[in-house]
Amino acid sequence: MTLRLNCWSGPRNISTALMYSFRQRSDTTVFDEPIYAHYLRVTGREHPGDEEVMASQDPDGEAVVREVILGPHDSPVVFFKLMCHHLVDLDRSFLGSCRNILLIREPRHVIRSLYANLPDVCLGDTGLEGQVDLLDSILAEGDKPIVIDSAVLLADPEPVLLELCRRLGIPFEAAMLSWPPGPKPEDGVWAEHWYANTHRSTGFEAGLPSDDPLPDELSQVLEAAQPLYDRLAGYAIRPA
Repeated sequence: MTLRLNCWSGPRNISTALMYSFRQRSDTTVFDEPIYAHYLRVTGREHPGDEEVMASQDPDGEAVVREVILGPHDSPVVFFKLMCHHLVDLDRSFLGSCRNILLIREPRHVIRSLYANLPDVCLGDTGLEGQVDLLDSILAEGDKPIVIDSAVLLADPEPVLLELCRRLGIPFEAAMLSWPPGPKPEDGVWAEHWYANTHRSTGFEAGLPSDDPLPDELSQVLEAAQPLYDRLAGYAIRPA
């Protein structure tokens, strides 16, 4: 039986690094944001390289779920890097056939990074509302949510990945801790706009994000985002 892992993230949240980590496993195939084109089609949101994204993927999200996320795969484990705000106008019943991981980051850092590419960034762009919605669904079903805080993962990757693998029922592989620099074949066509830092990386590298105040026009976005993040963070994996 194939283990299907949906990693529901927000943007600017080391989700590509986590995808590269799982790509290093001997038993795993990875997919980069397979419902991105669906999201752009449904919402009409303008993103850098959006025409290329639309041309590179099937924009029918239901078909992507059926043929890619729930489709046949040769590897025992399949990892889908997904943006939570892309989960729009889709039948969510497929979530029950997958293990769902929530990847979060302090919203002030997400918003600051997004602002560089999306000057009109809003709460919906952070994915936090969708992540809380998924959290509530998981809790309502009596399951234990799997939440990873990117700051905790960056600070001490091995114990976080060990616990993540334990919860998923798969063996930890030390290869997950590093990867070769540069683009990967699985990268989406949008990589040139968003992946420069990750392409320079060879592992989970804890940087020092700016703590300068956000521009005034982003204060309301941060005010709305912070309590959503705080709720999710209460369930995050933390090394003992």
